[in-house]
Amino acid sequence: MGGEKCRLSSAPTPRLSGVGEPTEASALVEQCCKLESMPRVYILQFSEGEFYIGSTVDLDLRLKQHARGQTPSTKRLGRGKLVLAQEYLTLAAARSVEYKLKKLKRRDYIAKIVQDGYIKIAP
Repeated sequence: MGGEKCRLSSAPTPRLSGVGEPTEASALVEQCCKLESMPRVYILQFSEGEFYIGSTVDLDLRLKQHARGQTPSTKRLGRGKLVLAQEYLTLAAARSVEYKLKKLKRRDYIAKIVQDGYIKIAP
């Protein structure tokens, strides 16, 4: 080893056929996992009629955080009810829509969106 130079081979590394290749079942699992972690904009409604607008990639975890009082902005409002959640392709798109919704600042606009069941604002 003293005087030998290490040479990288340009030959492809041999692979066993079928090992590590995606199967139909693994593709379904991957697709399912992606759906569960899809970025979403969500709206919570509280007993006083107030709304909270947020975005996340893990809606279940985020709702638990709200319920436990771990979110300073909703802690004082008590327990909220999820009234709308809409998926987006990227977290950036979800955050953009969240920001635009928060700029509306009017409860009646948000109530109309909830009533329609769909956020029509583009990212």
